[in-house]
Amino acid sequence: MHNAHGSGPKIGFGNDEVARRAVSLELRVLCVALLFLSACAGRRVTFPTDPGAPLADFAAIHAQVSGACRGVSTFSSELSIAGRAGSERLRGRIVSGFARPASMRLEGVAPFGPPAFILVTRGEAATLVLPRDNAVLRGARAEDILGALTGVALPPPALQALLTGCVEPNPQPTGGKVHQNGWASIDLQGGAVLYLQRRDNAWQVRGGRRDGWEIEYLVWQGQFPQQLRLRATSATPSVDLNATIGQLEANVDLADAAFEVVVPDSATPISLEALRENGPLAESKK
Repeated sequence: MHNAHGSGPKIGFGNDEVARRAVSLELRVLCVALLFLSACAGRRVTFPTDPGAPLADFAAIHAQVSGACRGVSTFSSELSIAGRAGSERLRGRIVSGFARPASMRLEGVAPFGPPAFILVTRGEAATLVLPRDNAVLRGARAEDILGALTGVALPPPALQALLTGCVEPNPQPTGGKVHQNGWASIDLQGGAVLYLQRRDNAWQVRGGRRDGWEIEYLVWQGQFPQQLRLRATSATPSVDLNATIGQLEANVDLADAAFEVVVPDSATPISLEALRENGPLAESKK
């Protein structure tokens, strides 16, 4: 997958000038404006605030609205993102691939040349490669790397669930309410909440809340979301991103090699601590 660059914080890695230069270029891979998404973004979603009344058939409704995303074993797409993480603007394109239970590949699309970054994981340990600067980070969790780069510190199964409309990787409904103006909510095991709205005499997921995040599904295409907004509900760090999901393919064959990356022997190691200390959210942590 490929990525994009832009201006951002000055990077310092002590005496390791090679690592400093590598991350100073590629740490900000999401900051180049490749697509102007605000012009085509869907209307913002306002969730109901009234207390609601019991929704008797919540389990059946949830089975209906989550059938497609719960059935996704593999998933690939091209993500066009725009928004903010801390004080930094993030824009760019990411080619993504996911496979249950916890495999993921993300490539940052550069305007030309090789990918700006490649992030792969199959299980707990992830590998981040910066091909354009011959640098590598090994052994950290994917969610920690993503958190350092973008503030979105979510593991691969959670990201797949958000992108496909399930909100939770293995959603289990525990209750539901019907609200005013054609809205309903369904509580999920673990504390997440789905928000649904009546569309053409059928329920459609319009968003959700889960452990510090709010998700709005702005536009749907068929059984899967086409545009979404992801916003951190905790005070720090401030993250507010829009994503357009294109070239979506579900349940296609993704070979194991898709979740591997060749690291040159000459690649310079960089650390997760360096990413955290010098990433776009470093200012907000001080």
